[in-house]
Amino acid sequence: MELRQLEYFVAVAEEQHFTRAAARLHVVQSAVSAAIKTLERELGTPLLDRNAKRVRLTDAGVALLPRARTALDAARDARDAVAEVRGGLRGTLRIGTLTSIRVIDLPALLGEYHRRHPGVLIRTAVSPAGSRGLVDMLADHRLDLAFVSVPGPRPAGVHLVELTGAVMDLAVPPGHPLAGRASVHIDELAGLDFIDLPAGYGNRDVADRAFAAASVRRHVTIEITDIGTSADYVRHGLGVALLPRFLLDGAAGIATMPVTGADLRWPLSLAVPADRPPGAAARALISLTADFLP
Repeated sequence: MELRQLEYFVAVAEEQHFTRAAARLHVVQSAVSAAIKTLERELGTPLLDRNAKRVRLTDAGVALLPRARTALDAARDARDAVAEVRGGLRGTLRIGTLTSIRVIDLPALLGEYHRRHPGVLIRTAVSPAGSRGLVDMLADHRLDLAFVSVPGPRPAGVHLVELTGAVMDLAVPPGHPLAGRASVHIDELAGLDFIDLPAGYGNRDVADRAFAAASVRRHVTIEITDIGTSADYVRHGLGVALLPRFLLDGAAGIATMPVTGADLRWPLSLAVPADRPPGAAARALISLTADFLP
């Protein structure tokens, strides 16, 4: 059994598709198929069901997947240890990120990291399920670390280091009955049409928890996946929104105000898997992140 075979198997299991796995690995599809067939012969059992439209794991494949990830993680840690002794980091760093993190300059952070550690390949990923999806990817060892917004109790399988946070204010279009108010109580927001991100995104979870705690019903009529465009939807009269204060500073064409009677603090954290220590490349980024916080 070779590490390359396990790497190809994990890629196909995660992508559920041979072509996508090959593209991710930067190899031809025939090489992926041949490596996995060899692995199946060595183990004496099929690992993948190739009859479905999507490749699915057999029971043996399900049993192998977490152990294959553990083996690949151990091999990476061994390479990291040798690289540290030799004075230079190598390998790949898989980073999960939100669709918009304006409270921290992520391109500047990653650019500085690349200048310091040019031997590390940086790969970033987002999840259509927001922070919840990134947490799941971390727990499955598909990421090394992730910038997430997770209000409330710490989810299982990850360790969170809070980096910063922001209060979420109400944004309304010009001419709205609440425009011009110094503040508004959460009870007064019942019945309004809200613009928000889908469930699983941090700011949506903050708002949902606050309204549930206040026993106030909320109507989300428009869902978007880029929080950075929320103010534009508000500006054009399509609804109101609860947005982190740093997104609203200097925003033209909308009125903003704090909401009282609710906990509307949006947190930004760095998450790592709880069942294994971060590798050397991840530790280097964690250490550097502090220099880029507001």
